[in-house]
Amino acid sequence: MNSPLVSAAWLYEHSEAPNLVILDASIEFQIPAETDKDTENLIPGSQRFDYDKIVCDQSSALPHMMPTDAEFNQRVQALGINQDSIIVVYDNSGTFASPRAYWMFKAMGHQQVYILDGGLTEWKLCGYPVVQSYEVAKQLGNFTGVLNPSYFVDADFVERQIGNTSNLTIDARGLARFLAQVPEPRPGVRSGHIPSSVCLPFATLMDGHRIKPIEALNDVVKAVLGEQHSQYIFSCGSGVTACILALAAELCGYHNLSVYDGSWTEWGQDTNRPISIG
Repeated sequence: MNSPLVSAAWLYEHSEAPNLVILDASIEFQIPAETDKDTENLIPGSQRFDYDKIVCDQSSALPHMMPTDAEFNQRVQALGINQDSIIVVYDNSGTFASPRAYWMFKAMGHQQVYILDGGLTEWKLCGYPVVQSYEVAKQLGNFTGVLNPSYFVDADFVERQIGNTSNLTIDARGLARFLAQVPEPRPGVRSGHIPSSVCLPFATLMDGHRIKPIEALNDVVKAVLGEQHSQYIFSCGSGVTACILALAAELCGYHNLSVYDGSWTEWGQDTNRPISIG
């Protein structure tokens, strides 16, 4: 499989593979422009991958920050995941929350991880069966990933790139938030954007519950990212929809992609960080 995406048909056909692990990476938070969540049904055989409360840095005041290697490995092993597992992540509204779970496993060096294109919504549209309870791992897995720090970068790194024209920071929030035309949804977070960053609203990459086909993605992504930059840093409200941008860039053939983990939740409330408005 050469694509990060797998179809519902592929997952259904391979659902009994012994080394396949299906993870529900849905989040409770309603992502702007997200299609309706189905909080009752699950894909058979799936386990819960909760990166908002469990597989995250639980000591951080910021939401769903990437945990340490040891924390990630411990919580993933509890799901019975092994080094040779083929992992498919999905969410309950489409392809919205699952790209972050995909990015987390990629950051830990796992190559055999994929996203269900269209998520649970697409699975149901294909007429495949659903269940109402999660699978429980029968034994601990042996997953031992090592975090590649280039996948998730911090605020200091992002600030150093403001004057670096060879790197580009791309914001996945809507244009009105980027331009500070509307207040931020989180209390105490300033409006505006990171200086020298550009706006690529993640909603422009979506076609309903699925990410757009590659031909349509290319037109949108390349118009903003161009070809002249050596590294691309994706930001958003809290590090979730930034991963949709990273996925789109990967699908379009870009390399050297990073996600600013704290994103605007961190930057906007830190009065020591510069901001641009309009």
